[in-house]
Amino acid sequence: MLESLNYTLFYWINATPDSPRWLIALAVFVAKDLINIVPLLAAGLWLWGPRNQVTAQRHLVIKVALAIIASLTLSWILGHTFPHDRPFVNHVGYNFLPHSADDSFPSDHGTVMFTFAVAFLAWHRFWSGAVLMVIGLAIAWSRVFLGVHWPMDMLGGLLVGMCGCLTAQILWQRFGTVLYRSVQQLYRLCFAVLIRRGWVRD
Repeated sequence: MLESLNYTLFYWINATPDSPRWLIALAVFVAKDLINIVPLLAAGLWLWGPRNQVTAQRHLVIKVALAIIASLTLSWILGHTFPHDRPFVNHVGYNFLPHSADDSFPSDHGTVMFTFAVAFLAWHRFWSGAVLMVIGLAIAWSRVFLGVHWPMDMLGGLLVGMCGCLTAQILWQRFGTVLYRSVQQLYRLCFAVLIRRGWVRD
């Protein structure tokens, strides 16, 4: 039943040769480039911000990193345990984004972006998590629209992201203080010159 629903949703979302060129171009940008908000936002939160909020921001960045590592690990395990071909491998629908023919479930892009969004919903503010969730949904739509993923690949990414955040919370409660001190010391060592010049926060 799930596989039937997967095919139905895919055919409903997937672009065709008659789809507007501008919409396909927009989807390619969303599918390939919008994910860059993850490292850019993480770097910004770590390096800058009000002095009285920097520590909390850095805690968030470390927890997000833990969550993404846990999510991608679980994603890799699931991908090898339950291999699933991409739509274009099975000659289903239309493909508008060149991609290797590796396993599709769950989506790595979906996993990373949904992990990021769930993390901000849980540990930052509702509005920031909601904005990131909308971006995650846009990425999910674009990759199905372009024919490189099934809808269930994206749902899998969301569920894996939730599991990753739960794992990160458990790890943070046990090792967070030690981990933060270690990462902070490494940061101060590597960025000493920039810190002294006031270009980034201590």
